[in-house]
Amino acid sequence: MAYTDIDKPTDYFNTKLYTGNGSTQSISSVGFQPDWIWLKDRDNAYSHQLVDVVRGNTKYLNSNETASEGTASNRVTSFDSDGFSLGSYIGTNKSSSNVVSWNWLASNTTASNTDGSITSTVSASTVSGFSIVSYTGTGSNATVGHGLGAIPKIVIIKNRDRASGWHVGGDAIGSVNQYLNLNDTNAIDSAGTGFQSFSSTTFGIGSDTDWNASGESIIAYCFAEKKGFSKFGSYTGNGNANGTFIYTGFKPAFVLFKRTSSTSNWSLFDNKRNTFNITDSYLQADTSSTEQEFSDIYVDFLSNGIKQRGTNISLNSSGASYIYMAFAENPFVTSTGIPTVAR
Repeated sequence: MAYTDIDKPTDYFNTKLYTGNGSTQSISSVGFQPDWIWLKDRDNAYSHQLVDVVRGNTKYLNSNETASEGTASNRVTSFDSDGFSLGSYIGTNKSSSNVVSWNWLASNTTASNTDGSITSTVSASTVSGFSIVSYTGTGSNATVGHGLGAIPKIVIIKNRDRASGWHVGGDAIGSVNQYLNLNDTNAIDSAGTGFQSFSSTTFGIGSDTDWNASGESIIAYCFAEKKGFSKFGSYTGNGNANGTFIYTGFKPAFVLFKRTSSTSNWSLFDNKRNTFNITDSYLQADTSSTEQEFSDIYVDFLSNGIKQRGTNISLNSSGASYIYMAFAENPFVTSTGIPTVAR
């Protein structure tokens, strides 16, 4: 009996902290060649920088903005075998600034995928349940192959060619037409012309220009659950410091939270900026704000899940609904049945 799909989660996801030098530098010890890098200056109100192997290292997007894709040669300059290299751009490498990078491994290659009615370009890992999908819109109902071999729990879509929202859908969000915007605080919404379906081979899209504008380039980040490595779901807050417990089956390395029943920010926590409980240093995916610590926004990372310890509306308002995305530091029980321990 296999207790987990992945014994060593850091082979597929890892948080790496570094200090900017204002010039050029290579960031190593990520543990793999990353295919998706999400960077944020912790000390300054600079936008989040998202770069991936499918679009190329010179192409960037900002999770806190609706802006179309930009091109720059001085942000991420290469994807390296054990990390990545940087240019002198202030938002990712300001001298003496503390920066966090969240790194995901897909396949280190790209391939054409013809599973859907639109042919997509995909970098996918069926082991870790993560894929990067690029496609060109048609303006009418279509399906797009994602390469996961499993139904995605989360799909994040952004039109690269126009100012548009970052739309987050999937089974973890709600019904098929429901979505959230990664770039704002809005509650859950629905669009009949947005997400249409999710299967083990494709996701369906309607005619909305953010999802499927004719002739325009779209990027999607897709996630399927893998036991002991990733968990995507929902919970209800109780407004109490002895808050809701969320079972994940692993000790978290990274968690992204969002209130769905009302407005709130997207809150990002990880185990490198917080090396022991209580986990209280957070960033917001929808703002350029610096790293924050508040007395009512914190959680405990446990060996088998997450325990809410604060009462802030962004994480644990009484009766409010929330979603989360979590990736593992260690599985609760390894593939050989050996338990791991909490920090």
